[in-house]
Amino acid sequence: MGLREKKAAKQYQEGTFVALKEQIDSLLGFTIDIDVNWESLQVDGYSEGYDEYWTKVYFRPLVNVLTELCADDFSKEAVVDGLKKIQIRNISDITSEMRWASFENGVLTLDHESCTNVDFIDDRARKLKEVLEDGL
Repeated sequence: MGLREKKAAKQYQEGTFVALKEQIDSLLGFTIDIDVNWESLQVDGYSEGYDEYWTKVYFRPLVNVLTELCADDFSKEAVVDGLKKIQIRNISDITSEMRWASFENGVLTLDHESCTNVDFIDDRARKLKEVLEDGL
């Protein structure tokens, strides 16, 4: 990746990501480890859209699902007890919501192309909710 992509990724990490991380921690009631493979999210020529794309692809579905699951005490307790770490990456060239989320041994992995099917937020959220409910 070039300097343009690296700078845009750094700006996202220091701005939008910080706010989203605080929101996620607040929903959960504790500080969760979110391991983002920033380099894998970068795509040549798409740096101007990172703020929109990364938020829509990874974080909006995650926040939507956690908001829903943490709305009642029983479900929130299951999430808090079971969710230990979140990994976000683009290493498998996945473009479908059917394969983008996995949950194993307390680790939620979100693996999806960062600039593809950006607006399919609800589809990714539905699958993410299913994966978490089945795993918890």
